[in-house]
Amino acid sequence: MLHTVNKSPFDRNSLERCMRTCDKGSAILLIEDGVYGGIKGSVIEDKVKGAMKDVKIYALEADLDSRGIKGRVIDGIQLVDYNGFVDLTVEYDKVQSWL
Repeated sequence: MLHTVNKSPFDRNSLERCMRTCDKGSAILLIEDGVYGGIKGSVIEDKVKGAMKDVKIYALEADLDSRGIKGRVIDGIQLVDYNGFVDLTVEYDKVQSWL
């Protein structure tokens, strides 16, 4: 399953709830303000790194760019463009949006 998270972890706990419930082999795509969950040095970094042992984590590059944080992404988070976003929705048979 592909999980999309579009809210900042500093405003809501959507990303943390998502990481707790994701099955092994799932993927998380950080979009819109959700990309703040992928910042190095944040209070949530250790939890994100822990989740990366079981799930793949992606971030939408355009959203990182528009927020000026592209160069501050946690190592191991894969950046995708809009075509990559579409590819992920095809690769995973279900998509769950976390609000």
